[in-house]
Amino acid sequence: MVQFEHLLSQVQKPARYTGGEWNEVRKDHDSVEVLFALAFPDVYEVGMSHLGLRLLYHELNRRPDTAAERVFVPWVDMEAVMRGHGLPLFALESRRPVREFDLVGVTLQYEMSFSNILNLLDLAGIPLLAADRGPQDPFVIAGGPCAFNPEPVAGFFDFIVLGEGEEVVHEIVDAYKKWRGEGRPADRLAFLARTAAIPGVYVPAFYDVTYAPDGRIEAIIPNRPGVPTVVQKRVVKDLDELDYPTRPIVPFLDIVHDRIMIEVFRGCTRGCRFCQAGAIYRPVRERSAGKVKSLAADLVRRTGYNEISLTSLSTTDYSAIGEALHALIEDHGPAGVGVSLPSLRVDAFDVNLAREVQKVRKTGLTFAPEAGTQRLRDVINKGVTEEDLMRTARAAFSAGWNGLKLYFMIGLPTETEADLAGIVDLARKIARVYQEATSEQRGPRGNRRNLRLTVSVSSFVPKAHTPFQWEPQDTLETLRRKQDFLRRNLPPRLADLNWHDARVSFIEGVFARGDRRLGRVLLAAHRLGCRFDSWSDQFRFDAWLAAFQEAGLDPASYANRPRAYDEVLPWDHLTSGVTREFFIDEHRRAMAGETTPDCRAAGCTLCGACPNLGADLTIKGGVGAGANQG
Repeated sequence: MVQFEHLLSQVQKPARYTGGEWNEVRKDHDSVEVLFALAFPDVYEVGMSHLGLRLLYHELNRRPDTAAERVFVPWVDMEAVMRGHGLPLFALESRRPVREFDLVGVTLQYEMSFSNILNLLDLAGIPLLAADRGPQDPFVIAGGPCAFNPEPVAGFFDFIVLGEGEEVVHEIVDAYKKWRGEGRPADRLAFLARTAAIPGVYVPAFYDVTYAPDGRIEAIIPNRPGVPTVVQKRVVKDLDELDYPTRPIVPFLDIVHDRIMIEVFRGCTRGCRFCQAGAIYRPVRERSAGKVKSLAADLVRRTGYNEISLTSLSTTDYSAIGEALHALIEDHGPAGVGVSLPSLRVDAFDVNLAREVQKVRKTGLTFAPEAGTQRLRDVINKGVTEEDLMRTARAAFSAGWNGLKLYFMIGLPTETEADLAGIVDLARKIARVYQEATSEQRGPRGNRRNLRLTVSVSSFVPKAHTPFQWEPQDTLETLRRKQDFLRRNLPPRLADLNWHDARVSFIEGVFARGDRRLGRVLLAAHRLGCRFDSWSDQFRFDAWLAAFQEAGLDPASYANRPRAYDEVLPWDHLTSGVTREFFIDEHRRAMAGETTPDCRAAGCTLCGACPNLGADLTIKGGVGAGANQG
């Protein structure tokens, strides 16, 4: 038999498949009761950058009865080698075949990784469809943001977890041990029934979906007693009480986010109407500055990294940001350890805060105005004005920055050509601000650095559990026309223009609002060789169109069709805690151009998240305490 090391000599980046990294957890399988494979449906560099994977790896491995190991999708070169030599997909820590694990947990991070899920199961030798699995097969679980509309992949999973996993994962393992201790390994339904009783767990097989003659969903109904009509997400109430991983694995090769990551808070109440994360991660819960400081000390000592990233959906909204930053820079700056803030808001930018961050290492600045005009920013409830953007740019340029990256979205509801022109206009105004702010520095013999302005444009994709879930996505032709408008009107000398492939956004839009029938499309796409669809050199649009044709489904009917408020949506039996009535009200306010304030600053907006989730939350640090009580 060919040696594993010899196989690795035939592929790029063999360190993706070796394991053995610093802080890796290896356990004797004979000394534990449960084997849990944590599978991320992308390559090692992407999966190892995912904080959720690190959190669950830590939670499971601190149990003496459980061994958790990592699994990633092999790149196409390694896949070819594995298939050529009959090598099944294995876990990194033990190289044990994934099909020999008890539970396989898959992260649903992004719709365009759905095809990789099928490829992962196929490489592991696990039947793709949950209905085809027997006593010898592991239970395949899903979780992550796409779990809030998992219907396109529902048929491939035994059960799905909604919401945050640090607590519920222990309940799942306990349920598995109890079921197996009863000595009925052939009765998979008995275990599924046990998991369905765990709050936040959704068993797709226990729900029937019926369709009307026109193809729309008629009803989603439980098909057995004791199953909840609506599954509600899980929420961890106190982040300080969580046992945060302070011995994360340090990879042998560069990964996407190759640094210490400390999650300072969860949730966001800004209320951007296109943003799914802002709804599914409510309510806001913060870590105390003292906890952040102690975690950073442990992580620096145990990893050797020279950068600490304070992560959240909007880190500058962290009520203790100044206190935490000052402490971290004071403690670790002298040793060359820098601090970064990955998400900055134009209206919350503080140049003094930015200077503190840049004391150790200077980087560019990135902001997301999202839309080119105030009218459209009000429609999406962005809460950012042109004055905010210009003031921020002027402060940054005066402080010495000459690099700025701006994120925009095209195809937003009610968008017109004037809104697209507004993107170009903002770029021109920022260039003028740069000239004005640096005129004294530049002079005849002064600093002649040119402005480095980047405009990145993505295409709007309507997402479940947002006020825009009823909105259609622009057609592919319309998105291309809008991209062409920006290419023609934004001079290369003014800014570098980046845009996302509209064809990828179209397929993403189909699955973001899709139903169970799309499982047929995924099976066809898998047979046609689709995988790594978020990678531009692997995406095959023609194969996807052929898969839809084979399945007898029209992708435009999913992505480009507006939906009525009273239509049954594929995810109506799954809730983030935010009410449908709130989403409807926000959609109507959007169409009227009316904004909704942040509840942490202006009081409860009656979204329903706090009372529906049984939360009685205050913000550590005192800012906004009680704002989440409505």
